[in-house]
Amino acid sequence: MRYYMLNKPGGVVTATWDKYSKTVMDCFPGEIREGLFPVGRLDRDTEGLLIITDDGDFAFRMLRPEFGIAKRYFFRAFGEIDKEKIKKLEEGGALYGNGEEAKPAFLSDIILSTVEHDSGFIPEEYRAHTLKNPKGKTFSAVITVTEGKRHEVKLLLKSIGCRIFYLQRIAMGKFMLDTVLKPGEFRKFTPEEVSFAEDYRKIFIDLTKKEQA
Repeated sequence: MRYYMLNKPGGVVTATWDKYSKTVMDCFPGEIREGLFPVGRLDRDTEGLLIITDDGDFAFRMLRPEFGIAKRYFFRAFGEIDKEKIKKLEEGGALYGNGEEAKPAFLSDIILSTVEHDSGFIPEEYRAHTLKNPKGKTFSAVITVTEGKRHEVKLLLKSIGCRIFYLQRIAMGKFMLDTVLKPGEFRKFTPEEVSFAEDYRKIFIDLTKKEQA
């Protein structure tokens, strides 16, 4: 089995192939990418930890919500954060706009800021507009979730009246983004990380009994 850690850059699609866009697999030379695929997906504009492998069993266990593998993201968002909003995230509830129920999410490492201070992280297409209010409220934080719903983190923040403008996955289960890797760079798993992968492959839940319960 082969395992790689990629620091996904913004602007590329999480797919093995795309007719119109550059994909995460284009970060790998042709001689090693054969048979590899990304474990899960990150939005085009999201950066950070992405595991690339040929191990289907490992990928299955990392992605199934029944296994509750924690995923941590660092983000910057427009808006204000307070105890009431944090409590709402911790209680779980409907995701913004689609009515799906999300499991509890937890914030940590919260830092309050302003549009002016965070301008370098704001996408260019709406930077000029937001800078019309340079003292507008922003904040950064780390959020931990245990599911993998589409746009989950962005929709969770929207549900409390905030809007993410920078998102980076920093951890997935026991795997931590290697800060030495620049966006677009990758490396093989360390022996310890391979051991983690083998541990995850051993996770077992009888999904048939769970669904019948």
